[in-house]
Amino acid sequence: MALDPTDIRILAVLQKRGRISNADLSEAVNLSPSACHRRVQRLESDGYIRDYVALLDPRKLGVPTTVFVEITLQGQADEVLDAFEKAVARIPDVLECHLMAGSADYILKVVAENTEDFARIHRQHLARLPGVAQMQSSFALRTVFKTTALPL
Repeated sequence: MALDPTDIRILAVLQKRGRISNADLSEAVNLSPSACHRRVQRLESDGYIRDYVALLDPRKLGVPTTVFVEITLQGQADEVLDAFEKAVARIPDVLECHLMAGSADYILKVVAENTEDFARIHRQHLARLPGVAQMQSSFALRTVFKTTALPL
């Protein structure tokens, strides 16, 4: 199904204000509440809207340190990749894991309380990941820009 301009307006508003009421959403996109509700249901069932979440403040939760970890594996065999991916998915401090093209095989986004906490995460979890040949960690000094909204 192709998205029309009204679908795109609905998605744009929901990306910024996920808790908006249907009445307010319908007003924002210039639709009747019932038509807006039907469109949102269709966007959900067609998979354009995957989930609704609350975005939490990492500082308030005591994990203000973000570390990007580049990992190079010993090999590229499916078994090596699968074992690594299954193991890394079980580490609660890892927010994202991306298979890469380029110098590193994977890039992880890890959150920690501070450098000492990251050292613990590294020692207890990252250093034990299967198939790892090399690992390089980079600490984010400051987040300049961050969004979860996709361009529409």
